[in-house]
Amino acid sequence: MSVGQVNMNRRRFIKLGALTTVAAVYPVSLFAEFNRFLLPTRHLSVFHIHTEERLDITYCNQGQYSQEALTKINHIMRDHYNGEVKSINIPLIDFLSAIAMKLETSLPFHIISGYRSPTTNAMLRKRSRKVARNSMHMQGKAVDISIPGCDLLSLKQTALDLNVGGVGYYPYRNFIHVDTGRVRFW
Repeated sequence: MSVGQVNMNRRRFIKLGALTTVAAVYPVSLFAEFNRFLLPTRHLSVFHIHTEERLDITYCNQGQYSQEALTKINHIMRDHYNGEVKSINIPLIDFLSAIAMKLETSLPFHIISGYRSPTTNAMLRKRSRKVARNSMHMQGKAVDISIPGCDLLSLKQTALDLNVGGVGYYPYRNFIHVDTGRVRFW
């Protein structure tokens, strides 16, 4: 190992320590930066249960996000009621990637609901009191997921352990909700 490599590793170690300290105080806002540093290559595998579309894609390589991959993720996580596409929050995509890595699974997330247009959200709200008026789904910051073959309680606990955002548990519907809002659970 050359002297330059030792210095780079030392700098990386110091940066990691600083990010860890700051992330303890501001976990949600620094989650993406922390992941960019620790996980330079990130992958996402999803299956949308309503459209039956599949996507298995590396969306970040060497810390650089692929706009083409993000466009494909935005498309598959679109409002399946009306086809409207919105940019999905990158920290949400990173959250899903981190869940898969922590679970050590390559099984695809089953997407129940990704982005929701305001019209779709209002329609769903009429059907159920559990749909939030200002749902984070409308901002592209929330997704309802399951992983067939993965225990739902394990999926929920893994998301909670990451301490990133909201985690909702819906065992009667066989999915969890994850978002990049403030850390909370229900």
